[in-house]
Amino acid sequence: MSCTSCGTGTPNGCKSNGSCSTGGCNRLNVHDWLANLPFSDPNSDCRIVEVSFNHGSRKEFYRNNTLQTFTKGDMVAVEGVSGYDVGMVNMSGELVRLQLKKKGVKEDNAEIRKIMRRANEMDLQKWKESKEREKPALVRARAAAIQMNLDMKLIEVEFQADGRKATFYYTAEDRVDFRELIKVFAGDFKIKVEMKQIGIRQEAAKIGGIGSCGRELCCSSWLSDFKSVTTTIARYQNLTINQTKLSGQCGRLKCCLNYELDTYLDALQQFPNNADVLELSRGTAQLVKKDIFKSVMWYVLPGSNQQYPVAIERVKEIRLMNVKGQRPDELGAIELSPAKAEEKEHAHVELVGQISLKTLERDSRRRRDKQQGQQRKQEGNRPQQGNQQRQQQQRPQQQRPPQQNRPQQGGSGAAQNRSGGQQQQRPQQQRPPQQSRPQIEKKKIDPPQNDQS
Repeated sequence: MSCTSCGTGTPNGCKSNGSCSTGGCNRLNVHDWLANLPFSDPNSDCRIVEVSFNHGSRKEFYRNNTLQTFTKGDMVAVEGVSGYDVGMVNMSGELVRLQLKKKGVKEDNAEIRKIMRRANEMDLQKWKESKEREKPALVRARAAAIQMNLDMKLIEVEFQADGRKATFYYTAEDRVDFRELIKVFAGDFKIKVEMKQIGIRQEAAKIGGIGSCGRELCCSSWLSDFKSVTTTIARYQNLTINQTKLSGQCGRLKCCLNYELDTYLDALQQFPNNADVLELSRGTAQLVKKDIFKSVMWYVLPGSNQQYPVAIERVKEIRLMNVKGQRPDELGAIELSPAKAEEKEHAHVELVGQISLKTLERDSRRRRDKQQGQQRKQEGNRPQQGNQQRQQQQRPQQQRPPQQNRPQQGGSGAAQNRSGGQQQQRPQQQRPPQQSRPQIEKKKIDPPQNDQS
């Protein structure tokens, strides 16, 4: 959270004393890792202090000739153009000497300005009033530039703390004659005007934003040196030359393309040179691509679109044979094992923000409807299952052959015994409804009638 959104407007508003890790209070922060280390000679301590202005977008060195000791986050009043300016201490101590050496500034340089004092309430109040004038001044300046048909883009306006000077930052492709524009600014704002041209990368650093990686832009968070980036760097890394994907917020190639370039260059040293073409007995094999991480080179044979992976050692052997005038019969392609399917591990899954109450209600409704449908099916199958069981119990008694139940006596007696036996078994067997009774009786009564006849 930046200091302007804390409500207090001071670096102490975020309770981090102007050195929060996100860089909202002061961009391009530097961690003073030598602050807690004791020194044998305190008098040899560096008297140069690095002060940042406008939330870290501009940093300068100032000499501390006072008897006070300043730490990171302190607001100080420093010398300005015909006045004074207010900034925040970004770095102090021995770490400043390393920064001076990095930027090529000598410690005894006479052009380094001085720190006047620690900023008091009056200085901070005037500094806030000057900062409130920056946005209206930027709007007025852009309108004046449009009226004069100047091919330039005003990016930012920075007022000095005492309100005597304003610096206008702009970008332009060609040189711009803004002498008349300076006269308009001086007449409207009644201050001393300074025009400063910056590049497109510096514009992105001042505006800020989120990159395609999801993090804050490097140029607005920690990167201070802008190195040239070309498409050759992308070719070394086997990246597709797609201007849309390789460009950053500024419209130029991304600075992060330089981060892994040294690793790729070290890996490419193992690959043989002049191996774009290999002579075989079948014809000429053309190089298609290089897999740097697997140390494999892919070739295409004439009359075929299939790509064959060849190890680096085999490519070197074929290259030596070609130099001697020999042509091997086979390319010696290797078989790359397919990537193993990743085993599913039961790990914790963060579902916050992915499941809503509506989806939960929908799932519970579907589950409830499914359970109700299963219960209805079970209830509908119960009477059918009962009837089937009853029929299975009755079948062995009903399908008995008539000869087994016949007594040795006369047929009339057998018929009477059967009829009597059926009447005794009715309450115990619980026969099915009356519709099926006549059929069963006919089957059992017909054979004895034939015998009597």
